[in-house]
Order: sequence, then structure tokens, then C-alpha cells
Amino acid sequence: MKENAWNTYTDEDLEMMDALIQGYKFFLDNGKTERECVRQMISTARQCGYVSMEDVLRGLYVLKPGSKVYAQTKGKAVMFINIGLFPMEEGLNILGAHIDSPRLDLKQNPLYEDTELAYMDTHYYGGIKKYQWVTLPLALHGTIVKKDGSHVEINIGEDENDPVFGVTDLLVHLSAKQLEKKGAVVVEGENLDILVGSRPLKDSDTKDKVKANILKLLKDKYDIEEEDFISGEIEVVPAGKSRDFGLDRSMVMGYGQDDRVCAYTSLMAMLSVDEVMRTSVAIFVDKEEIGSVGASSMGSRFFENTIAEVLNSMGKLNDITLRRTLSRSKMLSSDVSAAYDPAYSSVFEKNNTAYFGHGVVFNKYTGARGKSGSNDAGAEYVARIRRIMDDGKVSYQMAEMGRVDAGGGNTIAWIPAAYDMDVIDCGVPVLSMHAPWEVTSKADVYEAEKCYETFLKTKDWI
Repeated sequence: MKENAWNTYTDEDLEMMDALIQGYKFFLDNGKTERECVRQMISTARQCGYVSMEDVLRGLYVLKPGSKVYAQTKGKAVMFINIGLFPMEEGLNILGAHIDSPRLDLKQNPLYEDTELAYMDTHYYGGIKKYQWVTLPLALHGTIVKKDGSHVEINIGEDENDPVFGVTDLLVHLSAKQLEKKGAVVVEGENLDILVGSRPLKDSDTKDKVKANILKLLKDKYDIEEEDFISGEIEVVPAGKSRDFGLDRSMVMGYGQDDRVCAYTSLMAMLSVDEVMRTSVAIFVDKEEIGSVGASSMGSRFFENTIAEVLNSMGKLNDITLRRTLSRSKMLSSDVSAAYDPAYSSVFEKNNTAYFGHGVVFNKYTGARGKSGSNDAGAEYVARIRRIMDDGKVSYQMAEMGRVDAGGGNTIAWIPAAYDMDVIDCGVPVLSMHAPWEVTSKADVYEAEKCYETFLKTKDWI
């Protein structure tokens, strides 16, 4: 095991870490959905001189070495490019993270009443332990698009004066049969409906008076009708802010740290590196938690199309140039890994696991059991990464997700690897991953930003 990174820090390091963490917690608190993350990222990048690809295509900007440009798709994925001094066909240095997180989504027809209680029906998103989502204060975040094309932004439950919502649980006094069930079915997916009201609408002629009152409140505040939920994307997430964790304040507890901890540190690294030799790219995508499918995921053509547009705008696009650019690129798939938890030591193998406070973690491969579904980085690339990190004085560790037959997981790494580029997973170890509230070490967050910045500055891959 390598030295704990905390033992190496100077007062200057601690000050820089504190500044990074304060910004990170703000990002978490204001980025609980993909759309919220994209808006924050674009706003911050524009302050650092990034311009929209749409403006480039309209002829408002000419791309050249030193230009900084961004593109977004569907409001749920975004990509930033800092054009380097070397020709793009010599390859890109790429950071790639996902900005979706496990949660509950409202169904398209969510609102109903049962015995004078109003509920909203949900469908869980991503891999969750369903029993973790009961009796928690929950908030509603998202967007409703009305038939006229106007957008209505929903954010209820974060302000201290807002109401919150929740999934009820069976009282322990009547839980004899429930407690005999396996953990996966103690709470069924169809029972993860959130309670939103109990007060009937006075003088209403409708049968469901509590539901009618909820609809009236929504109409008065947001000018939406019940049918507008059909074209809505409303996410149910834990209510409340991220917090320092531990008496020593050495950790962060917050919702959505998988994978927004890697997204934020990747963005900060991208914006910190001004002039680069090799073109640097940071891409932030949706839908990783459900298999990287869909138009805003890494599995879409968004990444490839954007690189093609940049090459075209610089007068360099042809099929072979695009192929060379992608195949000669190097990428860090910026995604979290499992931190060793002594309370559950049986699923970890101590010689090949990630430890809190020991820095950013590289996973040569992920996958499940026999590396199923994994990208497996080549030895030559791993060796070069080791040298780069050592030269940059980055605290890092090499690890696997857990014991071979304990389970496993995948990232976006295998998708860009299909372009014949070198890709390795690299991120922050997390405790209680995929729980409503996850925990990270501030030291590992700090080392991740240093790692990503060091990577983007690399010009020699020989």
C-alpha cells in the first residue's frame, strides 16, 4: 500500500484542496440532474473563453490552435475542446465522465390518489438498493416541456422553506413477513411511489379531491396541466446539501458523487490548462448508469460528430484524418471505483483494492467475474501512465472493483476504445456507491484534479 496522501500535504496543498472542495460541493448541490450539470459547466467554461460550436458554424468564430470551443446535445451531454499546437490528427488527450446518477424518475402519468393520499408513481433509474430510498426527504428536479415548446423548470425540496417528499415504509411492528424477504425485494420497485399530499380541495366536484388540490397547486405555481407530465423529465433525488463528513472534515458526503466527482475534477482540470500541445477534450455524457444507450450517451455519435465538425471547421476533415485523430488519441475514462470498506471486507481483495486517502485510482480493467464487458488497458499504456503520474507527483493507486466473483461493473471506457485508442479507467474511490448519500475522501478528490491536469498537459506518448 502506498503512503497516505494526507501525510504529504503542505499548507499550500491544504488551501488549494479546500478551494477545490468548496467549488465541488457547490457543483453537487446545484447539479442533481444532467441538465443542471450541463448548464453549470457551460456557464463556467464560457467565463474561461469557451465559445459555442453553433456560433462557429454560423461563422462568428474561426477555429485555430488556441481556440476553445464547446458543443452540447439534448441539454444532457456536453463536450469541451481546447485546440492544441500539434495537428489534431496526431491525437487528442481526452477525459470522459458521466453526469447521470441513480435516482427515481417520475412516470409519464405519475399522479394518482389512494384513500385520500396523493402519490406520484416512479420508475427507478440505474442500479439501486431499493430499500435505501424509503423514509428519506426527497426533492423534485427536472424539466417539463409544454406543447407550445416552452420549458418549465422544476426544483422543489432544496430551499429550507420548500416542502419535501418521500417513500413511506412499513412500520416495524407489522413487518414480520417483510423482514423475511431478501434485500432485493424487501421494497418492490412498484412501491417506490412518493407521497405528495393529503389535503383535499374544498368545494371540488371531482372524486379525487387530494389529487385535484395537487394539480391546482401545480397550475398556480408552474402553469402546468396534468397531461404536461407526459413530456416531462422529472427526477426524484435526495433533498439537501452535500456536507463535510467526519469529525476531522476529511470527507464529503453528497448525492450523485458517482460520477460527478470525476466530472467536476475533469472540468476544473480542463479549465486550468490554458495552452496545450495536443488538443485536449473533456466530454460529459448521460445514460452511463443504464448501459450508455441513447442520444445523449457515450454510445451515441455525439463525440465523433463533434470532432468531425472541429476538423471540418479547420479545413482538415476527411475520413482518414478523422480515423487517425481518434485512433491516436489517449483517454482517461474518468469514473469512480469502490473504496475498501472494512465493514464488508469479505468482498474485497486487500492487495488489489482502492483505499481512502491514497489518491486517484486506476482500474486496468473492470467488468464482472471473467472481465465480462470490460475495457482492458494495454501494458504499454499503463506503463506510460505510471511514468506521467510519478513525474507529476500525483498520488495514485491501482485496483480492481472487488473480489473476482463478488460482482463488478462497467464504465464508458469500452466505447471510445472501439476507435483503437488507448483508454483506462481513472477516478475517485467511493464508499456507499449508488446509495442516496455517497462518501469520498477530500484527498482523493484533490489528487484526481491533479491527475487529470497532468494528463491533459502530456505531449509525448512514446
